[in-house]
Amino acid sequence: MKDELSRREVISGVGVVATAGILSQFLATEAHAQPKEPGVFAHQLPPLSYAEDALEPVIDKETVKIHHGKHFDGYIKGLNAALEKLEKARIEGNFDNIKALSRDLAFNGSGVVLHWIYFSTIGPKAGGAPSGKLADAIKRDFGSFETFWKQFATASKDVEASGWGVLAWEPFSKRLVIMQAEKHQNLTSWGAMPLMVCDVWEHAYYLKYQNRRAEYVDAFANIIDWKKVEERFERYSK
Repeated sequence: MKDELSRREVISGVGVVATAGILSQFLATEAHAQPKEPGVFAHQLPPLSYAEDALEPVIDKETVKIHHGKHFDGYIKGLNAALEKLEKARIEGNFDNIKALSRDLAFNGSGVVLHWIYFSTIGPKAGGAPSGKLADAIKRDFGSFETFWKQFATASKDVEASGWGVLAWEPFSKRLVIMQAEKHQNLTSWGAMPLMVCDVWEHAYYLKYQNRRAEYVDAFANIIDWKKVEERFERYSK
């Protein structure tokens, strides 16, 4: 029951994953998704499916090491802390700090989801263009793959301050959409399910590209694992 409460709390607070099946899926796939004991959450960093230097020359080994091992892990720890504080608030019946706790949950929970998608939909020997039903949907909704990529790349490059470019499936209109996310949780659309994301926080590219975000986004096209993106599309567009 406590675990189910924690999951509902996550779902209510994570703006970017509106439908929130994504965060539930992340928690379910972890080896340590269950609390060790009531009020103690131990979600842990999922390992990379490729070596830290496998994304070179697009992303250097040191960036991958820091981005995955420090930043992604930091959001997981932040999510654990937010869930623990919310659990304590429920036990004590004290919700005086609910605004800050909800903000922490949305920020860290969204950060976990987006980084999980980011690292699981890029890889070595990738790039190119999608095929199958996803390719058909991109042509239908954007006119061509070239037009899609131009819009996605421009949206990613033009995110104000820190955030993400997001390709998502919008289930109400049953169409693909491109969105910008500021921070992790702002400027998103409730219900849209992210399929592929480009992290444009400086920690994702600064060691190699410095302030050349546009160059990083252009190079990012070469590490998108479209087969993984297609799998997500097949899952969420049913």
